[in-house]
Amino acid sequence: MQHALVFIGCVLFVDALVGEKGLLETQRREEEYEQLQLETTGLLEENQQLSEQIELLRDDPAAIEERARGDLGLIKPGEKLFIIRDIAPDRDDSTATEESAEDAEE
Repeated sequence: MQHALVFIGCVLFVDALVGEKGLLETQRREEEYEQLQLETTGLLEENQQLSEQIELLRDDPAAIEERARGDLGLIKPGEKLFIIRDIAPDRDDSTATEESAEDAEE
């Protein structure tokens, strides 16, 4: 009889530790809840920023113009657009260094 009670006690203890509603599962779910809270907070902040942008674009022509210039590359009549690009070297630095060393030897 005592062995049966000890066995039942062990089963209940293990179930309380690792069972469906056990300690480990509860901790895992709490961590998941905290992660979802952080994600929700971030999404709410992003939603607020987007709402502010929507209101600004609805009410402010200058904001619309700025957005069109930045996103679409639009310019006003009479304006000139200058595009400045970096020019990539024709060869890599290791080749140029080797050739410089050969030139120095001659």
